[in-house]
Amino acid sequence: MEHSILIALPKGRLFESALGLLDRASICPDGMENGSRKLTFPDKTGKYAFVALKPVDIPVYVESGVVDVGMVGSDILREQEPDVFEPLDLRIGLCRVALAGPAGQDISSASTLHVATKYPRTAERHCAARHVHAHIVKLEGSVEIAPLLGLADVIVDLVETGRTLRENGLTIIEEIASVSTKLIVNRTVMKTKAFEMQELLANLDRVVYANT
Repeated sequence: MEHSILIALPKGRLFESALGLLDRASICPDGMENGSRKLTFPDKTGKYAFVALKPVDIPVYVESGVVDVGMVGSDILREQEPDVFEPLDLRIGLCRVALAGPAGQDISSASTLHVATKYPRTAERHCAARHVHAHIVKLEGSVEIAPLLGLADVIVDLVETGRTLRENGLTIIEEIASVSTKLIVNRTVMKTKAFEMQELLANLDRVVYANT
């Protein structure tokens, strides 16, 4: 199907929020549901098509130009540092990246920290800025259990409500960065599809900042 703009939406926790934002902007993917095995979906106007991807993969697709536009958390962008435009903060998926450890733990005098995380570059930069040597343990699954089993002293992870930390006896030691969902755009597309992109940005900007 011909379309002007191909947009990647994040699977998982941000998916419904992304669809809700598009709906408020009168952009309606046709038949798209979280967990669907279909690859691409049109919108009802024919201006757009959509693909649902793992959030960590979206910057790769957008930077390469295979996908024109994506919605992805700033935590992933901070970690990967892709060469893309970030024209709009969508103000959904608000949370934070934090350094956390067992309650009562004092890391102020530590010369080396074993850090379990899905964000190795972010963790390394944060520790380096505080002149702490970090031994990074890269994990893909739940990292909260790493200190409990002795794999790591602390973790660097995404924190929303803090409930998971508390249930595993952990507490936030330092907040590294606030996180929100960004709209990212391929650099070439910003030039070659300038009119279509300005229309999309204007429609999203209108609903994102409607109450400010």
